[in-house]
Amino acid sequence: MFYKHEETDQESENKLRPTCLGDFIGQERIKKALGVFMEAASARGEALDHVLLYGPPGLGKTTLAHIIANEMKSNIRLSSGPAIESPADLAAVLTNLSRGDVLFIDEIHRLGKPCEEILYSAMEDFALDMVLGKGPSARTMRLKIEPFTLIGATTRAGKLGGPLRDRFGIVNRLEMYNQDEIEQILTRSAGILGIDLCDKALVELAKRSRGTPRIANRLLKRVRDFAQVDGDGIINTSVCKEAFKILQIDDLGLDYIDIAILQAIVEKFNGGPVGVETLAATTGEDIVTIEDVVEPYLLQLGYIQKTPRGRVSTDLAKKHLEDK
Repeated sequence: MFYKHEETDQESENKLRPTCLGDFIGQERIKKALGVFMEAASARGEALDHVLLYGPPGLGKTTLAHIIANEMKSNIRLSSGPAIESPADLAAVLTNLSRGDVLFIDEIHRLGKPCEEILYSAMEDFALDMVLGKGPSARTMRLKIEPFTLIGATTRAGKLGGPLRDRFGIVNRLEMYNQDEIEQILTRSAGILGIDLCDKALVELAKRSRGTPRIANRLLKRVRDFAQVDGDGIINTSVCKEAFKILQIDDLGLDYIDIAILQAIVEKFNGGPVGVETLAATTGEDIVTIEDVVEPYLLQLGYIQKTPRGRVSTDLAKKHLEDK
């Protein structure tokens, strides 16, 4: 007996990833620069210089890493800072790289200090300095590795050690996307997934996407579910409003977590200042979630401000809560 394979969310997410710079929407300055750097490196027959990509989550750092490997016709090895637990783990990865390969390390700021130090010589000299033995009989051996391209991605570039950060020849900060770019991304994704999306619904989805492609695609797939179960399969404004009401997402894309943070600052602490640890304890949210997911968008909207004493709400935040 044969069963029809149902596509998972992860598989559909992979389908939505662009594979070349021409298909990647937004980040025009970065795309132009990377195009020049890759063409020049290819013409010289060299590996692309090491690349650091930083910015809020969901803006396309991993996608750009895959695009770079594809455009350079290179193999890509994927890892993350927390997964590389010891220098031996990192050395094993580096020695197995072929000439021109791309090594992508997500959350690179979470690499341990000993692993960072191994990367210094690997990035500059394409060599590993290994210490053999212990005590007075210990000796150092230099092991050559193939030229490769390290692509590091991080949401916290400030937590990256200075010596490691300085060894990246190409450093780019990904910016939040504007409304028009998000609408283009949603239109492309709807076409790939075979979703019937009305123009007005497209605008409603884009408004709530927080300038982030990952969120835009996630909302598109969730609203598709509502259109499929409660409607006729077409995503229109009425389906969007019903879905967002149940998902507790307002017109600006603020969800219940964002509202809880704003209410805590405005109502419980009289507008602040209040520290992030206190906010985390009050709302039950993780500090990292507040700093990396919630705050960037609230800061972009002008709803909160960061001060040396803590977070402070603005009049815009108070008005938004009053209008709800």
